[in-house]
Amino acid sequence: MESHFLGESVMLCREKAQTQTDQTTHSTRLRMKKLIVAAAIGFVAVGALAQGQFNFGNRVTLATPPIDAKVFDNLGQPLAGAAYWAQAYVGTDPSSLAPVGSPVNFRTGGAAGYITTTTVTTPFAGGTQVWVEMRAWEAAGGNSYEAAVAAGKLFGKSNPIQLTVAVAPNTPPDMVGLQSFSLVPEPSTMALGLLGAAALLLRRRS
Repeated sequence: MESHFLGESVMLCREKAQTQTDQTTHSTRLRMKKLIVAAAIGFVAVGALAQGQFNFGNRVTLATPPIDAKVFDNLGQPLAGAAYWAQAYVGTDPSSLAPVGSPVNFRTGGAAGYITTTTVTTPFAGGTQVWVEMRAWEAAGGNSYEAAVAAGKLFGKSNPIQLTVAVAPNTPPDMVGLQSFSLVPEPSTMALGLLGAAALLLRRRS
């Protein structure tokens, strides 16, 4: 009888010890998961903060020197309202620029031809020298510069400028050196054909 009770006691002790071990293992795993999640969030936050920024705008009177780069349509009228979009294109080489940020509309009235300056976050680390262009297009052509070009709508782009993107607490740079530009129509296939025929005719006459 005593040996039976002793056996049960040993089994109970083993079960209790196993339960405590399982609880400890579960708690350890839970703490590790929390640490991993916290570390991942920290890495994401640091990565986001490290992305360089600049001010996307074509009229900044307090810049040195001041920026005044009004954008016009093909008839010489300043772009106004929701009929036109503008977007920043950025890259480390002027021949390989890509859109960043969201397209913005132009202002109206006396401020037509200008956009409201916004701070744009780039995929490049703070301190990186990049090339930046302002590209604009007719909204009827779509929500991107490339779509407007493909649709044969008005489009245009500024001169490329170079700047160094910044991260807080440094102030994002302005687009100093930006110049005014005008939109142009994309020649249609028929127009190109007529130009080619005219050139061929002139060549034969000569």
